Amino acid sequence: MTEAGMNRRALLGTAAAVTAVAAAGPLASGKASAQGVPPQANAQLPGAFRYKVGSFEVTSLFDGYGTRPMNDQFVVNAPLDQVQAALKDAFRPTDSLRITYTPAVVHTGSQVVLLDAGSGGKLGPTTGMMSRNMAAAGIDPASITTLVISHFHGDHISGIKGTDNGLAFPNAEILVPEAEWAYWMDEGEMSRAPAGRKPAFELVRSTFGDLGDRVRRYKADEEIIPGFTAVEAYGHTPGHTVLQISSGNDTVMALADTTNVPFLFVRNPDWSAVFDMDADMARATRRRLLDRIAADRALAFGYHWGLPNAGHVRRDGSGYEFVPLNYVQTL
Repeated sequence: MTEAGMNRRALLGTAAAVTAVAAAGPLASGKASAQGVPPQANAQLPGAFRYKVGSFEVTSLFDGYGTRPMNDQFVVNAPLDQVQAALKDAFRPTDSLRITYTPAVVHTGSQVVLLDAGSGGKLGPTTGMMSRNMAAAGIDPASITTLVISHFHGDHISGIKGTDNGLAFPNAEILVPEAEWAYWMDEGEMSRAPAGRKPAFELVRSTFGDLGDRVRRYKADEEIIPGFTAVEAYGHTPGHTVLQISSGNDTVMALADTTNVPFLFVRNPDWSAVFDMDADMARATRRRLLDRIAADRALAFGYHWGLPNAGHVRRDGSGYEFVPLNYVQTL
């Protein structure tokens, strides 16, 4: 028999032996019995994604998700069958949508900055995972020096306070967009608001009403922290504001809710989600920012982009495509 034949025969014999052991079960293989096998976890691992922007370290944190039915009331200006086709193309269910929440922590070397506060577990049983994931990432809530809020929707501000009404990040100065504050704190706007929006006004007042000078308002185009410049992104809400974060030669755009989920609204930037309070303005903002990011080849991340939620945006036909960072090339 040739050497090649002997090797093939040995390989087949080894494969047959492995198959026999597997078929005989764990007792025959010397492994633990079925009774000794731990149960499946049925839970996701702690969710965090970390990468560098210049000398800054960015950690995106999974805070859970909300689920909504996929009907013609979500994307308000596109036929449902087109939306469902886009979901199918992205390998997502076509009858429902899970929208993830991912606040981020930026460690600059001298400050620890949290971008949006998450849900605080107040938006349902699948939310409120940020504290667990902060612990897994080695981030103490007491170490947060600054909390920057992009806008006042509940999934971004409910985590400012715990269920005991105490501050979740006790040492943080809280920065909020001046235009957002002006709208939600205006009694006239509250009185004119449709009934469905009244709870949002009440949440804003209960969240910020007793915080006094702990809250600082910032303007668009202002460098609010060294390396962090506020960029007007109105439309999703009246004062929705994003951040350009720069360190050395590197930049990342923190897009907050500019696009909602990327597989729908990055690919189809002219679609409008039900959450956009001024749909026309939100579409113009989305186009402007995605054009800028694509042209500059800058990094970007979105609050509802899942994990990994950071990467690049490139033009693709009449829309854009999100290309996430490679996990092993981030630090």
